[in-house]
Amino acid sequence: MRNLFTLVVLTLLLISCNSSQKDILENHDYTNELIKETSPYLLQHAHNPVNWNAWNDVTLDKAKNENKLMIISIGYSACHWCHVMERESFEDSTVAAVMNENFISVKVDREERPDVDQIYINAVQLMTGSAGWPLNVITLPDGRPVWGGTYFTKENWIDAISKMQDLYDKDPEKLIEFAAKLEEGIKGMDLVTLNTGDVDFANYPTATLIENWSKNFDKSYGGYNRAPKFMMPNANQFLLRYAFQNNETELLDHVMLTLDKMAYGGIYDHIGGGFSRYSTDSKWHIPHFEKMLYDNAQLVSLYSNAYLATKNLHYKEIVDESLAFIAREMTNEEGAFYSSLDADSDNKNGILEEGAYYVFQKTELEELLTTDFELFKEYYNINSFGKWEEGKYVLIRDKSDFEVSEVFSITNEDLQLKKTAWKSLLLAYRNKRAKPRLDDKTLTSWNGLMLKGYIDAYKAFQIDQYLEAAIKNAKFIDEKQSQPNGALYHSYKNGKSTINGYLEDYASVIDAYIALYEVTLDAQWIDKAKKLADYTFTNFFDTETGMFYFTSKEDAALVTRSFEYRDNVIPASNSIMAKNLFVLSHHYDNKKYANTAHQMLKNVASEIEQYPSGFANWLDLLANYQSKYFEVVIVGPDAKKLSKEVNNQYIPNKLIAGSTKEENGPLLKLRFVEKETLIYVCVNNTCKLPVSESEEAILTISNF
Repeated sequence: MRNLFTLVVLTLLLISCNSSQKDILENHDYTNELIKETSPYLLQHAHNPVNWNAWNDVTLDKAKNENKLMIISIGYSACHWCHVMERESFEDSTVAAVMNENFISVKVDREERPDVDQIYINAVQLMTGSAGWPLNVITLPDGRPVWGGTYFTKENWIDAISKMQDLYDKDPEKLIEFAAKLEEGIKGMDLVTLNTGDVDFANYPTATLIENWSKNFDKSYGGYNRAPKFMMPNANQFLLRYAFQNNETELLDHVMLTLDKMAYGGIYDHIGGGFSRYSTDSKWHIPHFEKMLYDNAQLVSLYSNAYLATKNLHYKEIVDESLAFIAREMTNEEGAFYSSLDADSDNKNGILEEGAYYVFQKTELEELLTTDFELFKEYYNINSFGKWEEGKYVLIRDKSDFEVSEVFSITNEDLQLKKTAWKSLLLAYRNKRAKPRLDDKTLTSWNGLMLKGYIDAYKAFQIDQYLEAAIKNAKFIDEKQSQPNGALYHSYKNGKSTINGYLEDYASVIDAYIALYEVTLDAQWIDKAKKLADYTFTNFFDTETGMFYFTSKEDAALVTRSFEYRDNVIPASNSIMAKNLFVLSHHYDNKKYANTAHQMLKNVASEIEQYPSGFANWLDLLANYQSKYFEVVIVGPDAKKLSKEVNNQYIPNKLIAGSTKEENGPLLKLRFVEKETLIYVCVNNTCKLPVSESEEAILTISNF
């Protein structure tokens, strides 16, 4: 089918354009509807001369009624190349005139409308073999795609869309035929079938998969042996768990190497905390400078768990600084988390430039740090190793604190004091520059990830403000993003909740609510998680496949209704959902939940073997079937204290349930003993004798 797509695309590009651009340019009137939107990405385009429309029923009906092709342009606020194409094309009156004459032009924020994005990114993937953002697609008036790509120069863009319009004028049937074939391909991309056979999870070849997976590891800088480099938090979470539980020293060393090198690299903001989205090189040095909430949320969880597993104090430093960044720059007064910070900011000349806020000139650092510069230069490589371009430096480490202390004959205590002083000084200096633009919309799914990050940090470090931030955010989601019918909203901005929630919203919030229950023992959170799970069964579940659709049955149909099940930078909503149901099945002794989680894993089992790195979160679920899964039940007046002590251990194959009083839940019933606090450790409804100390419970788990 791809050969057909390639042939059609080449044919389209060979067609001569007979339209007269001179006639088109005579009409410069435009009406840009994006000024009515709240998305920062859409508002960035609200003053373009293009007649932009938002994605809604009015726009779609307009295309059908006027029988015009649609240009659907998709991006997000922190996307550097989206800004470049806007500046070169969408702000240009010549380009706008061509678009306005013939097309209904639609701008889409992919973060607000991941359902729309998924349809068209699949289409471009089929047509060209690759896809990304900005994503630019031409569709028939009914929304079915016929052509697309990513970034285009001004000349290429005008030429391409003009030729497409010419073909539509002369031979529309050719486009209609192509759209039908492409639609079939799109519907087949995320097709899942019900696996009715038996899968022996206990003997699933996980070790062999990891052995093959590891052939792609970078032995020098961690991660994968390629550039650009993405941090892939959920993959590293699974590898950490597998290595730790199976005493795989070499694999654990690789995970730690990856975490160390990411934290040493320029992808980590050594001055302000937090990680950028990815590294353009193999040594994690030069980032694509945007900071995304979802990356930092997952990395806080990863480094917190890695600390529990290794007690590496550097991981604590990374978590502390990252959460300080989140609190300072990504959190509103309601406790909700913003979406991202742009890669670009104004340079000294007032021109948007990637990384301008973050990089330093050597002379700047010499003037600011004076007598400390030599030590700072060694620590952060103000040399050929740390140099980027045009005399700019991105801070990067290649030595531990101990190694630097040895070279400069300085105590570790003095070095830590100096580091704190450097960061404070340079942050204050940097804040005098123009800051990157903030995407201040709140996405429920990403807030769920960040809420989970705060909870994982609290488990590891027992810092009360982390738990306070988590509870405040959970209350925000419950009060502002919950609809009266039990549904969730997807987006929030300026006091307004909008867009019916997607599966990703439910999956991440359920996961976070379960985790919040495990640290607070407040039953409302586990009950809310169950109610959301039940809602997804009613509105998202497909009985024919045993999987959950990405969109609710209440939402308008697009080209296709897809299943998101392959893990990527963020775990797939179906993999998070399957793990949620596995855990909830234990809390509520619910066979439906247990059977659904098991079936979902069976459905993807064969594909996991082909591409394990794309199913890391599923492998984490599979690990629960390959080892004992512990129900740790703590009941009595000191239950919260003891749960903190158990949570402070790295035991990924456990859940915690508890109460300070008599409760009737399946795991708590008949376990309350007056004036005593007891810990029950159980596996598959088989329990050891209760103990009264957390150390005894942890020993029981080790010896079960």
